[in-house]
Amino acid sequence: MSAIALRGPERVVLAQHRWPLRIAVLVPVLVFVVLVGTWLWTEHVADAFATTGCSVTHTTSGCTDAVNEYLGRQQWMREALDRSGLLMMVLPAFVGIFVAGPVIARELESGTYRLAWSQSVTPARWLAAKLAVPAAVTLASVSALSAVCTWAQTRKNAAHQLPVWHEREVYGSMGTVPVGYALCMLALGALVGLLLRRTVAAMVVTVLAYVPLVMVLNRVREDLWPTLRATGDWQGSHIWFVDTGMLTASGKAIYWKDCSGVAGDMTTCMRDLGGVTAFAHYHPASHFWPLQLVETGILLALAVLAVAVAFRVLRRRHG
Repeated sequence: MSAIALRGPERVVLAQHRWPLRIAVLVPVLVFVVLVGTWLWTEHVADAFATTGCSVTHTTSGCTDAVNEYLGRQQWMREALDRSGLLMMVLPAFVGIFVAGPVIARELESGTYRLAWSQSVTPARWLAAKLAVPAAVTLASVSALSAVCTWAQTRKNAAHQLPVWHEREVYGSMGTVPVGYALCMLALGALVGLLLRRTVAAMVVTVLAYVPLVMVLNRVREDLWPTLRATGDWQGSHIWFVDTGMLTASGKAIYWKDCSGVAGDMTTCMRDLGGVTAFAHYHPASHFWPLQLVETGILLALAVLAVAVAFRVLRRRHG
């Protein structure tokens, strides 16, 4: 990190926060080693299990140890993927905490920002440096983490099963969404730090702001891209079913939730309402990238808005 040729306030930011930034660079390497190592070991155990002639569904005498080892390694791989997904979900909060507290609020609280401003560094240049260095490291680090998690999540295991792509831990660890959340929280953390000017308070408020952001986007995610409709007896794999119900003879949609408070058989209730043909609204696996890109666009728009407001707050308070 110290070898990077930076000048002025950017170099100061890098020197002040060298250890957190180094950790941010090392985390993707560690996750890569863990996931790849776990996957290789799991595949090795699966290959060895295939040569034993044993079966998981029809266990015979003498196969108990081999089956237990095979299932244990499969579960270990699943846990490694779950933990990597959880890491990707909480990582944006840590990015926001770092920028809100140590990077912005602590300097404003202690008054050390005056030293930089007295050395021909304008407040705007100071804030730009405070955002640019963590943003560059965050973009590189989270992109690498997302690539590693995407690779691991999309590897078929020995049972030829893939994780459910729309599960929160899986969806939130792949593609562009992790980068969008991290950059959004970075910008939000900077704004909170400027507004509160107190390290601990800024860190707490940033975490509290992250929770509703995640909850709202999780709730509206299914509506970010038009769903498809299947009628009758539908089949498919890796499908995210959003809603189900029945169509009337005129084509009007009646949803199962319309009969949720009715006593008795729900199918009879649907028929009484005029339901004729069953239907489902769903997202196929091919909607993964459209949903990802739309959600990422929303997050980046919020990040740009937060940065614009932060510079406005800085100009108003310090000229």
